[in-house]
Amino acid sequence: MKVYTKRGDDGTTGLLYGGRVDKDDLRTTAYGTVDETCSALGLARAELTDDPQRRDLHDLVLRVQRELFVVGAQLATLTEHWEQLTVGVSRVDDQMVDALDGLIDDSVSRHPLPQYFVVPGGTRAAAALDLARTICRRAERHVVALRRADGLPDDAALRYLNRCADLLYVLAREAEGDHLPSRDGV
Repeated sequence: MKVYTKRGDDGTTGLLYGGRVDKDDLRTTAYGTVDETCSALGLARAELTDDPQRRDLHDLVLRVQRELFVVGAQLATLTEHWEQLTVGVSRVDDQMVDALDGLIDDSVSRHPLPQYFVVPGGTRAAAALDLARTICRRAERHVVALRRADGLPDDAALRYLNRCADLLYVLAREAEGDHLPSRDGV
C-alpha cells in the first residue's frame, strides 16, 4: 500500500464513509486540529515515558489520545453517514464526556490547582500538555464554527473537546508537581 493516492492533488480530501470536501473545509479544519492536539499529546507522553512516578499520567495521556481518534472520526464523517458510527470507536457519547469530569476531579484531588495565573513551562511534560491544551481549544473553536454551519447533528464532540482542554490544564499542573513557577516568576 502506498502512502500517496494523488486524489488530494486537487485540494480535496476523502471523508470517512464517503464524500469529499475541500482541504480547508470547516470539517477538515476541525478534525485536523484534533489531530494536532493528539500529536502534541504524543510529545507530552514521550516526556512522561521515562519517569516511573508519572506512569499514571503517561497512561492517561495515551487514553486521551485514543479518545481523540474517536472525536476525529466523528468529525471526519458527513452527518448523513453518522448512523454508521459506533459509540466509543467513531462517535462520542455523553459517557465519554462525563468520564473526563471524573478524571479532572481525580487530578485536582491529587494535585490542587494554584490560585494564580500559571506561566507554562514548569517541566517539559507540563509545557507539552499546555501546548496540547491550547491546540485543543483551537479545535473546539473550529467545531463551534462547524456546528454553526449545521455540520453537526449533536454537540457531543464539542463538549468532549471543551472538557478535554480542562483536563489537559489540570494534568499539566500535576505534571509540574513542585516545579510550578511561583507567582512572581522566581
